Amino acid sequence: MAVLHSGMSPLLIETAPRSTDPPSSTDDGGVGGFEMTELHHAPSKLVLDECGDYPPVRNFQDAKTICVMESSKLWGIAGPIAFNILCNYGVNSFTNIFVGHIGDVELSAVAISLSVIANFSFGFLLGMGSALETLCGQAFGAGQVELLGVYMQRSWLILLGACFFLLPLYLYATEILKLLGIEPDIAELAGRFTIQVIPQMFSLALNFPTQKFLQAQSNVGFLAWIGFVTFVIHIVLLYFFIYIFKWGLTGAAVAYDISAWGLALAQVVYIVGWCKEGWRGLSWLAFKDLWGFFKLSIASAVMICLEIWYFMTLIVLTGHLEDPIIAVGSLSICMNINGWEGMLFIGINAAISVRVSNELGSGHPRATKYSVIVTCTESLLIGIFSAGVILATREDFAVIFTDSNEMKKAVADLAYLLGITMILNSIQPVISGTINQFFWNSNFAWKGASLKKMAHNLTSGWLFAFFFLGPGVAVGGGWQALVAYINLFCYYAVGLPLGFFLGYKTSMHVKVILFCFFYG
Repeated sequence: MAVLHSGMSPLLIETAPRSTDPPSSTDDGGVGGFEMTELHHAPSKLVLDECGDYPPVRNFQDAKTICVMESSKLWGIAGPIAFNILCNYGVNSFTNIFVGHIGDVELSAVAISLSVIANFSFGFLLGMGSALETLCGQAFGAGQVELLGVYMQRSWLILLGACFFLLPLYLYATEILKLLGIEPDIAELAGRFTIQVIPQMFSLALNFPTQKFLQAQSNVGFLAWIGFVTFVIHIVLLYFFIYIFKWGLTGAAVAYDISAWGLALAQVVYIVGWCKEGWRGLSWLAFKDLWGFFKLSIASAVMICLEIWYFMTLIVLTGHLEDPIIAVGSLSICMNINGWEGMLFIGINAAISVRVSNELGSGHPRATKYSVIVTCTESLLIGIFSAGVILATREDFAVIFTDSNEMKKAVADLAYLLGITMILNSIQPVISGTINQFFWNSNFAWKGASLKKMAHNLTSGWLFAFFFLGPGVAVGGGWQALVAYINLFCYYAVGLPLGFFLGYKTSMHVKVILFCFFYG
């Protein structure tokens, strides 16, 4: 017997006899054929079993101990990542906030510009840059750190070319928006703002590759700090350009461009000055195998674009409703608020991916199970809390974005749907991050009974079947084409047609579109 000391309730552990043979796949909670290593980030006060895994939880005190320790490890990873993402998202969000106080038309114009044109290019460039995650991660894991700089430069070239390819969307934004049926007043203003933020698009060609370069080495601390500094500077610039210099939308665009380029250049300076091992200077190797790199980048872009462009299309649909200024403005405010919560869960997604990957790779199913349970529980509580805040302040929170009483009332009408959405969205990213690691982990042969047994051990049966045996399995198993088809069906065959039909055929309009947005 082993006992948990330090004044805590005893935790009795039945120790198995030592054996030189690997654990059998029929052992409870074990995985056949894999060497068990020490539990990653194990609580210091918790005595592990013979396999290095957590012992079973037998009482409330045991559960509390594991919960506290797992929470500490989770937020140690999720905190910096989520903070950086929130700061980057805040640049967009506060641009909308400051512009919203200029007028309703201006808010709708900027919302259309950022959600349709800028979001289109953002999704495409982010997808193109995502290929670097795979290449840099593999190079770093193999100890070939010097290749990270070459891959990053190659990605710079690919994304720079993509920016020139996307340039006509910005130059002819007014005509494109009018063609999509956007009201002429909004389209004209949005088109002018879109042209003014062209420099921001080109900054992404530097920004995304440098981010992937640093993330591959788990160098997220600097990203968090530079994101925060950029966010603060952006708010100051918005205040001076809009309220002091009275530049209006032009001031918002200039602040947007300066902040974007400041962030990108700061990351480059940090890499050149402090990442000597991965950065060996400019190299002609960056021009080698560009076509192969381009094909990989395109493949990485497809799934991300399908999801991001779905949001863009719903904004366009809203622009066709009665009183499009209020419709677009109110929906963009709700999506903005939901986006803040979403950015937090992206950080949690990354953290649970790391925890699950570590413990699965070490053959610790019980530790994996507890990590997932703690993360899902905390995520759900965050979602419930966020929804509660929205519902409690449903008559008032829109004042952050607008001074218009009509706009505030329209947002208040959407608050209940927004609250429900925030609860539902609190679990999905965690599930996605968990399952991705279940099936990416190369140490496990997921076959027949082994999959069924591990699924039961980790998630207690039906929860796994209902939530997990879907797109997450396909992504983790490398079936990107299947995921693309699933996204295509859910978003474009279910969500969009339903939103289009009900939005125009019922009196609920924006409420129906918001519902169908998250239903898809």
